[in-house]
Amino acid sequence: MDNLTIIYYTSNFMDDTNPYFLENTKKYLLKAIGDLPMVIVSQKPTMFGDNTINECIGDIGRSHLNIYKQMLIGAKIATTEYVALAEDDILYSYEHFHNEYIGKYPDKFLYDMNKVSMFSWIKPPLFSFRHDRMVVNQLIAPRKLFIEALEERFKRVEELLKTQPLEKIIKYWGDLGRYERLLGVTVRPTKTFMCKMPSIVFSHVDAYGYLSQGKKKRLGDLRITSLQGWGDAETIYRLYEK
Repeated sequence: MDNLTIIYYTSNFMDDTNPYFLENTKKYLLKAIGDLPMVIVSQKPTMFGDNTINECIGDIGRSHLNIYKQMLIGAKIATTEYVALAEDDILYSYEHFHNEYIGKYPDKFLYDMNKVSMFSWIKPPLFSFRHDRMVVNQLIAPRKLFIEALEERFKRVEELLKTQPLEKIIKYWGDLGRYERLLGVTVRPTKTFMCKMPSIVFSHVDAYGYLSQGKKKRLGDLRITSLQGWGDAETIYRLYEK
């Protein structure tokens, strides 16, 4: 798939808190995207990879809405027909960005459901499977549809803020394709698929979600210590902490 741009969005929080982990996830991301172009939307100057554009928007802070603002900025800079989202604390597989489904569904948000979690506070380390939720960091989307959906959402937020507190509004913001009816915006269809090799999503104390959830995140029902193609959990955990 040569008509896809990776949108890598980051608050640069881990630049100071865990640069070791960050360098490892960057290294794995470059392997996963191969020759595909990437737009990095960051709050500090951030450049890695050869076919890369960095849009540094300054220190706007970490917030739920700012995450999506950075996604939207990246999508508007990209010129390809499709975009794929990438976060700085996830290990993506090559297959995720080069799968057979990309390009076949020009009117749908495409979600890779094969993802596993690794919780930094669970010892000994293990992989936890939970395949019942579409998550935006696994989204591949038609670029124009993605832009339209987010612009409509931000416009809707401006309207809702006249009568409701922001905390209530962002509760229904969520991943594209999940909460449109609750937010009162256009419902856009989704399509799910499963790569053979999963992405590994780290839950850790420096993650933005940890601020609101802490260690409350639920482990999946299937828990294993080794993954084909990735290796054992102990080895993967050492990418997070030496």
